[in-house]
Amino acid sequence: MLIPTLTKSMNGNMKEKINTWIISVIMLMISMLMIAPFIFMVLGSLKTMGEIQSPTFSLLPEAFRWINYAEAMQRGNWLTYIKNSVIVTVVATVISLIINSLCGYAFARLEFKGRDTLFSLALLGLLVPPQVTIVPVFVMMSKIPLAGGNNIFGQGGIGWINSYWGLIVPYLAGSFGVFLCRQFYISFPKSLDEAAKIDGCSKWRTYFMIYLPLSKSILATLAILKASFCWNEYTWPLIITNSEKMRTVQLALAVFKSENTVEWNLLLAASTTISIPMILMFLMGQKYYVEGIVTSGIKG
Repeated sequence: MLIPTLTKSMNGNMKEKINTWIISVIMLMISMLMIAPFIFMVLGSLKTMGEIQSPTFSLLPEAFRWINYAEAMQRGNWLTYIKNSVIVTVVATVISLIINSLCGYAFARLEFKGRDTLFSLALLGLLVPPQVTIVPVFVMMSKIPLAGGNNIFGQGGIGWINSYWGLIVPYLAGSFGVFLCRQFYISFPKSLDEAAKIDGCSKWRTYFMIYLPLSKSILATLAILKASFCWNEYTWPLIITNSEKMRTVQLALAVFKSENTVEWNLLLAASTTISIPMILMFLMGQKYYVEGIVTSGIKG
């Protein structure tokens, strides 16, 4: 009886190890497929134009041309471009986290008439493609009263066109952020609110003293998603700005293109440079990002 039991146990352990190895190999292959474009971008940024346009493919450059990065940064005022993107990304991310978390807290923990109806209306924003709202939002930005030369009726000037507020305001809130925060806060037990009420905490104090400190994971998740969206956005900055001093990093990549040729090595060098901040941000917040997605859950 003992020998068959040991044999069965050994076979079970062997099968488990084989399954683990198979899953590991599959995940490694998927990871390599996902990281391959970034590797090609980095290696391409270190090549000459002759190597990139050569009919014979070579993964590694003949000589690593780090000077490509210096030449790429000399094409335009990159300090201004990076400053603009940093300002837009940081301000939009911070304010949107405040708005989304407050709205999510209200929909999850406060009882008021029409709460579920308002939440359903908020979710309708997930069904509307952003391309549909570009023109209405642009008109709204141009008609802001007492801004950009406008009078009190929003006429006579350009409003927030070609300004930081014009770049930032459309990013401040979103249905997805409200939904994610609401799902996170609704998972807390009601006894938490009852204990806060017994201690004399108002709704505002309950949010700031209890819920907000417990929201690190979900806020980090939203921060990564919002920051990467703002940093990589191209269409809206292209529409709302028309001067070099308000150009963001994504628009700045267009300076490497001309009518007939594209300097691919410099373009890849610039693309690699502006990708680094978002990659570092994700690596630093990866733990909270995964935790936030898991704990937010689709329930309630």
